[in-house]
Amino acid sequence: MQKALVWLRRDLRLYDNAALSRALKEAKQVWVGFIFDTDILKPLIQGELDVNGLKHERRVDFIWQGLKQIDKELRTTGGGLIVRFGKPLECIPQIAKELGIDTVFTNHDYEPSAIARDESVKSALQKLDIQFEDFKDQVIFEKKEILTNSNTVFSIFTPYKNNWLKTLQEKDLAAHECNAKPGQFAAIPKKLDYPLPSLESMGFCPTGIEAYLMPGSEGGQAFLEEFLSRIDQYQIGRDFPAIKGVSYLSTHLRFGMLSIRGLVREAHRRMLAGSMGATIWLSELIWRDFYFMILANHPRLAEGASFKPDYDNIVWESGANAKKLFAAWCEGKTGYPLVDAAMHQLNQSGYMHNRLRMVVASFLTKDLGIDWRWGEAYFAEHLNDFELSSNNGGWQWASSSGCDAQPYFRIFNPITQSEKFDPEGKFIRRYLPQLEKLSKKSIHAPWKAGHIELEAAGVILGRDYPLPVVDHDEARKKTLVRYSVVKKVSA
Repeated sequence: MQKALVWLRRDLRLYDNAALSRALKEAKQVWVGFIFDTDILKPLIQGELDVNGLKHERRVDFIWQGLKQIDKELRTTGGGLIVRFGKPLECIPQIAKELGIDTVFTNHDYEPSAIARDESVKSALQKLDIQFEDFKDQVIFEKKEILTNSNTVFSIFTPYKNNWLKTLQEKDLAAHECNAKPGQFAAIPKKLDYPLPSLESMGFCPTGIEAYLMPGSEGGQAFLEEFLSRIDQYQIGRDFPAIKGVSYLSTHLRFGMLSIRGLVREAHRRMLAGSMGATIWLSELIWRDFYFMILANHPRLAEGASFKPDYDNIVWESGANAKKLFAAWCEGKTGYPLVDAAMHQLNQSGYMHNRLRMVVASFLTKDLGIDWRWGEAYFAEHLNDFELSSNNGGWQWASSSGCDAQPYFRIFNPITQSEKFDPEGKFIRRYLPQLEKLSKKSIHAPWKAGHIELEAAGVILGRDYPLPVVDHDEARKKTLVRYSVVKKVSA
């Protein structure tokens, strides 16, 4: 093979990359490209814009900065990154034709819309007599690689995890070498060597995300090294949002700036050495594979269907009151401090602690009676690490409609969750400074505080902080009635 084009999508790194590795093994000249997909980006440019009419979208900024790193690295070898803003169906065949490419290499995507896109691109390339090859890269096991003893797809996590661990071999975690020979990363012809499209030219503005989330593989490696210094305590700290207990690697993993094989390799090695923290973290990484597998085998989930069809019979709150309650949840004005602090964290940074994702999801569906799909869509819009499979899986877990979900009668109490996982109220005070002077007892439920304490803290409920939009005990009773239409429940 003479010439290859590697099409990066959600694998934004030049190491341990399956498609890049194969291209470097098979082709004499290799180019690397990325398309800012207008079909994905144009819908994002809506709602509130800045004074210049640009959209504040952290994920696009994060990707853009990661691509700058890749381009810089490639140019040190004589190559460069070909970046376009347009439709992949048009851009990839055009680039491949102008370069005289023999084969386009890329890595699998598992979302139905991405699968359809890839089929269209493949068909267009074949008409030009250009081959299209894709590879497994963003998961350890995909599609139907892990099956039950009766060769069916798993729907319960624990037996899936056990089979996953039993199946795992050293070759599954081996890095894909991406060592280019001198000159193998080919120079971009002048007619194709456009500058990286600016954020502004695509309708977006700088967001400052790099101030707290260093982008690219460089940022990912720095975050990984820091996490590995405390991974052995992961099982202790991961549930407490006020402390540095989680990995903070999800956004880098989402965009492939870190290799899943490298992360699992570290976790598995440390698990075998007896680290409980690594054992629990590895389980979280397996959950990620699990949800990818679920979506790949049940594409209807991408269209909003409940995994358990009976749960589509639930009648959610509707009308003006539902919209009012949903707005209060989105804006962090429910009157329940832990819920509100979590929503402020999301709105301000694009990040939310994993324990809090469960708390706010349970609150939306089981305290407010709002359709889980509303929350799923809000997270999809705001989370830096948004992943369709995990986001859908998480929301269906919280609403009890998903595979291996919590039973419908398990309803998180937002007050006890707050008392248990933010006992000193440190997280709440960080995002709700108006409650800063309340005692560690009262800060979890300000409406229960006495008038004297509220006055001393300078808090007038309804002015400085909202009263609860619902009563949890009453909401719980309504939820049990709401869910009574479910005929078959899988605990």
